[in-house]
Amino acid sequence: MRERHDGRRSGAAVPRLGAADLGAELGPRATLVQFSSAFCAPCRATRRVLGEVAGMVPGVAHVEIDAEGHLELVRALDVVKTPTVLVLDADGRVVRRAVGLPRKADVVAALGEAV
Repeated sequence: MRERHDGRRSGAAVPRLGAADLGAELGPRATLVQFSSAFCAPCRATRRVLGEVAGMVPGVAHVEIDAEGHLELVRALDVVKTPTVLVLDADGRVVRRAVGLPRKADVVAALGEAV
């Protein structure tokens, strides 16, 4: 996951997301949140990578969000490109963020910060 920051705007608190924000339950250990758009080829590949990681790491959930259908959340989290991936800890705090197609090894490494 190339871009390393926690989603904070200068002076702002670390964003915390819950099931109501995501439309799905958080994973018991961590959640991989993917913002996608309909005609985004890298989004399909990202879905595959994140799904594989979530399937091999116990307690990790993968949630995909249609960016166009959730503009308020996209704006609140400053998502400007798809795919954008957020790694959330068990409490829903953003601990890592990346834009573009992530490598599986980088996603697994990023989960180390969340669990």
